Amino acid sequence: MKHEIDPKDTIRAQAFELWIKSPMPMVTLTKTFDVTRLCRVSHRHGRKFNMLLCWCIGKTASRIDEFYLLPEQGKLMKYDRLAINVIVNNKGGGINSCDILYTNDLEQFGQDYMVLTQSASTSCQSSFIDDAMVIGTSAMTATELDSIVNQYIDQFCNPMVMWGRYRKVWLRTTLPISFQFHHVQMDGGHAARFLEELQKTINTIYIYP
Repeated sequence: MKHEIDPKDTIRAQAFELWIKSPMPMVTLTKTFDVTRLCRVSHRHGRKFNMLLCWCIGKTASRIDEFYLLPEQGKLMKYDRLAINVIVNNKGGGINSCDILYTNDLEQFGQDYMVLTQSASTSCQSSFIDDAMVIGTSAMTATELDSIVNQYIDQFCNPMVMWGRYRKVWLRTTLPISFQFHHVQMDGGHAARFLEELQKTINTIYIYP
């Protein structure tokens, strides 16, 4: 669920005043991640790499309070749950979008991911969750990318995590990831903490045999 809150009653009050009317309120940080463990878990257990990364993003964000806030049409909204948005190539040659509700249960999230992405691919229809704070993702794995910058306007305020193809160097696998966020929702320090915690989540992901 979501409801409107008074920015003055939150720690984002000053940021709201400074950035809510900004024509370019988005900020992008890029960090290179060690995804060696994620690749090993993916291969060993037959799970899609992108699904695992999306779950790690949700798990990390769920522990950071700022992710439950989002500016919308000049207001500040508070949510009680998160979802991950995935862009899917459909059978018609286009793309569709689907929101996957985040759950701490990796197996359940994986099942939801497979069902929803396959449905979007075959039906060419998008699916959305209106009452969850949605973290956008975009995986452009056709090539290696150093950084990605999305639209810098106030029409889309949700945080966005983007990446290209991962890179194998000796015994390590790395992946540059770009994180874009609205300055009302969080500051650079919160975003940096998210990226640091995301690496820890990736390093400790575990699937029971």
